[in-house]
Amino acid sequence: MSREIVLLGDPVLRQKAEPLALDGRADDDTRQLVDDMLEAMHDKKGIGLAATQVGERVRVFITNAPDDRERVFLNPEIVETSIETEVIEEGCLSIPGVNADVERPARVRVQAWSLKGRPFVLEADEMLARVIQHELDHLNGRLFIDHLDEDERSRVLSEYEELREAEAATNS
Repeated sequence: MSREIVLLGDPVLRQKAEPLALDGRADDDTRQLVDDMLEAMHDKKGIGLAATQVGERVRVFITNAPDDRERVFLNPEIVETSIETEVIEEGCLSIPGVNADVERPARVRVQAWSLKGRPFVLEADEMLARVIQHELDHLNGRLFIDHLDEDERSRVLSEYEELREAEAATNS
């Protein structure tokens, strides 16, 4: 069963997620959450999704970056970032239809736990590094628009509101 993706304005998107209690393998609820998230991400043709985006305040996110495989991160933490940065256009399933250029570190090292209860460390660059940072922001109550200057954030939010109003008019 796919879960609904919450949209900008839902308070859960601004709340910090809580760590999972991991005693060995992930429990059935966590595995079901991950399955639901994967389905929701694929339904919306996304490349990453955080648990907070489906209304769950737990430190879980998934990725499916281009030229990579599906990955699950439980209790993730970025332990190192590169000095070098890149500016790449980002969008978000919780703010659909709008994009903006965001500057982020080009490479990251992240540590997390797998569904099998194993710790791992992953060094990522290119799009996977970008997705990891974007999704970890979600777990900390941040959105990609928080990385924009005031003018660009206002532009993106205005564009988003126009899209939502047009969608509401079409559906009424």
